[in-house]
Amino acid sequence: MQRSITHKNSVAPFIYVALFLVYSALSGVYLFLPPLLSILFLFFTRALKREDSISLLLISLCLVIFEAQNDFMLFSTIIYFLLIYRYILPKLYMNFSCLACIKISTVLLAYIGFFIFNSLLSYIFLLPEPSINYYIIYYIVIEFFIVSVL
Repeated sequence: MQRSITHKNSVAPFIYVALFLVYSALSGVYLFLPPLLSILFLFFTRALKREDSISLLLISLCLVIFEAQNDFMLFSTIIYFLLIYRYILPKLYMNFSCLACIKISTVLLAYIGFFIFNSLLSYIFLLPEPSINYYIIYYIVIEFFIVSVL
């Protein structure tokens, strides 16, 4: 699906953002639907590698929506993902040769690492400490299977 012959950028990313808005609203009501944090992390790193600014902007918009729905600080996921992309992922790719190991560690970094990052931010800015529940394990397992397919 393309807009015109002369301008060949796809309209699909805008449709994906609209679908994420609907899914985000549903995942707020139904707790068995994972919030897709590691999927957004995967797309965020792919957009940074390709230097695709439109996709990066749309994924950042989805991350801000995720933060607003889950009561996180504004731009905390974007800052965390940039730090992980810059400092942790290169070392991860150098140390692991197994693709499944890299995928499970990125999913764990997205959830457990973001919880630790939020705990650090709450300690620095004297905010209430975030809580973690057992749904996180379910979300990690489900999103690992989704990331394995992508």
